[in-house]
Amino acid sequence: MGNGRQRIVKRAVQEIKDGMNVNLGIGMPTLIANEIPEDYNVMLQSENGLLGIGPYPFEGFEDPDLINAGKETVTAVPGASYFDSAESFAMIRGGHVDLAILGGMEVSEEGDLANWMIPGKMIKGMGGAMDLVHGAKRVVVIMEHVNKLGESKIKKECTLPLTGRQVIHRLITDLAVFDFTSAGMVLVELQKGVTIEEVILKTEASFKIGLEAVRG
Repeated sequence: MGNGRQRIVKRAVQEIKDGMNVNLGIGMPTLIANEIPEDYNVMLQSENGLLGIGPYPFEGFEDPDLINAGKETVTAVPGASYFDSAESFAMIRGGHVDLAILGGMEVSEEGDLANWMIPGKMIKGMGGAMDLVHGAKRVVVIMEHVNKLGESKIKKECTLPLTGRQVIHRLITDLAVFDFTSAGMVLVELQKGVTIEEVILKTEASFKIGLEAVRG
């Protein structure tokens, strides 16, 4: 991981509490599995039918039949259970997932999320994100603050096809942490070494500055 991604992942781990059932989206969120404290009783859920995902396997110990929703080989913790996709999505839609941590391509100031496709690019399908943003009790999105061109990924309005409207509770980037509340989008925390001025400069969306961010 680069420094930015490492910063995001380490901050995202703090969202996970002991005893939670958690779904980690494909991409950067899957890296969180290796960072969860060993003394935590956390069950990681995957849309393809596994509750109890463990860390990535060491080289040479991979099981090709044991994969996550992103088709990556994983391990299973003691007490893990296996089931079909229908039961997995029933678990999500039934509100039994405490926390979903998902990657994002764009986020709007209203808490909208776009993360499932880029028009014109071939995709395998929409995946489980649309179900997760509506079924999980809490939705946290993690992503870099700007794209490769240096443009803000936090928009006034998303330009990419939406995964869900007003579904995000918290956004964590390599620069800052935002909450989406009845008062709008609020900056609640700065990453180490980042200033409020830098966040304002690199954020297209409008947001309020919370007292927590000011106090540091």
